[in-house]
Amino acid sequence: MTPRLRRALLAAAAFALAGGALLGARQEGAGRGAAPAAAVAAPPAPVGVGALGRVEPASRIRRLTQPGGMAVTRLGALFVAEGDQVAAGQLLAEFADAAQKDAAVAQAEAALAEARAQLARIRAGARPSEIAAQRARIESLAAAEEIARRDAARTERLVPSGAGAEAVAERNRFAARRAAAERAEAEAQLETLLRPRPEDVALAEARVASAEAALARARADAALARVYAPFAGTVLRIHARPGDQVGADGLLELADLGRLDVVADVYETDLPRVRIGAPAEVVVPGEARRFGATVREIGWVVRRTVQAGTDPVAAVDARTVEVRLALDAEGTAALARRSNMQVQVAIRP
Repeated sequence: MTPRLRRALLAAAAFALAGGALLGARQEGAGRGAAPAAAVAAPPAPVGVGALGRVEPASRIRRLTQPGGMAVTRLGALFVAEGDQVAAGQLLAEFADAAQKDAAVAQAEAALAEARAQLARIRAGARPSEIAAQRARIESLAAAEEIARRDAARTERLVPSGAGAEAVAERNRFAARRAAAERAEAEAQLETLLRPRPEDVALAEARVASAEAALARARADAALARVYAPFAGTVLRIHARPGDQVGADGLLELADLGRLDVVADVYETDLPRVRIGAPAEVVVPGEARRFGATVREIGWVVRRTVQAGTDPVAAVDARTVEVRLALDAEGTAALARRSNMQVQVAIRP
């Protein structure tokens, strides 16, 4: 028997003995009861999410332009500079037609004051002196009417006897009627002085309403000649100067730098691992320290990525979702002048 064959037989015998011993151990374990189950593999540790992002104010960067829409107007005055802190409602700029529109407001205010004065005069009626004069006129006309009526009656009695002419009697009758009509007219005028007609009051009220509408329109036009700060913030950039016409870039850019966000483009496949309130770290190029952040908003739309990385084989047309992370106080102070800067984000599980 050769040495090689002897070694092969010994190996086969050892394998058979080992198999028998293992089978016996299993049978013995089955006879004694169930053996402890094999240890279950531990679940994999949760994995975080990495993404590219950009620094952006929580208020967003607002680009202010002329309120007039399509109207092309030259900028008249600019009251702020880049880096200025402004309050909400503060006047930022005026356009060249502001003075003209202010004059239109003043004219509308004068017209409204006139319409209101006319309404007040109609409601109040005539002055006491005018009422007294009208009553005196009525008494005079009543006396004249009485004289005319007596003259007419006297001539009427003389006609049958031939002592009076028919023409004179007829003329006296007409004079009495005219006197009565004048007295009635004077009494109607006195009634108007005492109590204004409802239609006159309604007409005066309509004129007041029209003047108020004209004033509101003039004030709205004047407001379009000015630009006010919609919120408190910092002027980041100015696109037009006095004498320029505001173009497509608008007048200026405004943002509130008191709270900064990092807008991360997270791949749609990584989105299930992102949750509101999750902690994160922000890596800023050129900074040795890392800044803390917290996920505060997850976008609603899947879109193509807008962040371009340095990896030449990266998927530039990947589909991502915007995730906004609130920077901590340290990161906000350090990145206040770095809006739109590209950073790296690591969202923890």
